[in-house]
Amino acid sequence: MTHPLRLRTFRLLFIGRTLSAIGDAVVPTALTLAVTRATGSAAALATVLGCALVPKLLLLPIGGVAADRWDARRVALATDLLRCLCQLSVSLELLGGRPVLSHLAAASMVGGAASAFAMPTRLPLVTGTVDGPARLKANALTASATSLIQLCGPALAGLLIYTVGAGSAFLLDAASFLVSATMLAMIQVRRTPIARRTLRADLIEGWSEVRSRDWYWSSLVAHSVWNGAAAVLATLGPLIAVRRLGGDGAWIAVLEAGAVGLTVGSLLAGRLTPRRPVLIGNLALAGYAIPLLLLALGAPLPLLVAGYAVAMGALGFLNPVWQTAVQQHIPAHVLARVSSYDWLLSLAAMPVGYALAPMAAKAWGASVPLVIAAVLVGGTCLATTAFPGVRRLTTTVAEPTGITAAEAAAEASGAVPTNRTNPTTIGAGTTTGSAAACISASGEHAAAGRP
Repeated sequence: MTHPLRLRTFRLLFIGRTLSAIGDAVVPTALTLAVTRATGSAAALATVLGCALVPKLLLLPIGGVAADRWDARRVALATDLLRCLCQLSVSLELLGGRPVLSHLAAASMVGGAASAFAMPTRLPLVTGTVDGPARLKANALTASATSLIQLCGPALAGLLIYTVGAGSAFLLDAASFLVSATMLAMIQVRRTPIARRTLRADLIEGWSEVRSRDWYWSSLVAHSVWNGAAAVLATLGPLIAVRRLGGDGAWIAVLEAGAVGLTVGSLLAGRLTPRRPVLIGNLALAGYAIPLLLLALGAPLPLLVAGYAVAMGALGFLNPVWQTAVQQHIPAHVLARVSSYDWLLSLAAMPVGYALAPMAAKAWGASVPLVIAAVLVGGTCLATTAFPGVRRLTTTVAEPTGITAAEAAAEASGAVPTNRTNPTTIGAGTTTGSAAACISASGEHAAAGRP
């Protein structure tokens, strides 16, 4: 099996995505400090963050349709260029010394909308550049690089902010998007064209592919709950760390341990090939209940640090394993749409956790929402094992057949499918089989983004 980095197309894609991740890693810290310094208002910060999140949630399914219809590479290239311009405008605003809240909010809104179209392209881009047997390693490489960047991102952001200003962080992000777009312009990606239909028909087809696979939709529910629980921990954890565990340094230690665990989990995923990837991944995710319970019970800091590292290690393992399973078992021509629903459900749960956690903590104390979150995340992840598709889905190395759930049903009844499309390669003149539902006995989070 050829190592993914020996493939020129994937190597350029990997370089572009990694550099883009470096820019993205410094922006959250820079944005928080820039808005806080400019306005001194938590409400202003919430407004800017909300302007990025709302259009992202609203447009994700449409972004999935666009990636399937018009080639994931072209959609990703266009969104990289648009986000480059957005971050450049924010950089100039901040470097000018008088940032205007409405300008920052508008840039966040445009950037959020662009992200809604970019996120569903991630799985198709890997599927179109790496053949089946090497995809797990390709996904693990990307996840490992991203985890390492997240580990170093806050420190790099602090260095930039306190030496040359917050605007430089956005300038770095703009440059990273430009490099990523350049890399995308230099590669060719296989794709499976789809017949032109109405937007509603395309959305329905994508959702029907989600509903037809119990392993997929049951996992999405569990991953969504995981994200909601993560929001609860992110909301209440810092306060508990400051008040009970020794201050800001305690919470930083927890987060750094989590980043290390995430990296180790991603590296392990590239070396291990679990026979039942979704089953093992979901069981591992149930371990997120550990740090939630440790926080609720007032456990000492070393235990919390270890528990959070293990929990995030499980996430690091799941992400590439889940992405590979989705790429292998979902037909290529609906992959972006199916992925968009994955992102939508995962992201939508986080604002719920952010909103409910402080209200519950105020009413009953911080331990109650933490315990509830632990029970929910542990219970829903373990409950996925009750579904036959989760237990029976296995890793295969056979060439995928490229049929949808509807086509499989039609063939089973003796009908001849009429909407099968031929896979093609844009600009390369070669063909390849599309990813398909080839479950051994019956039928990507966050979590990745998923959880």
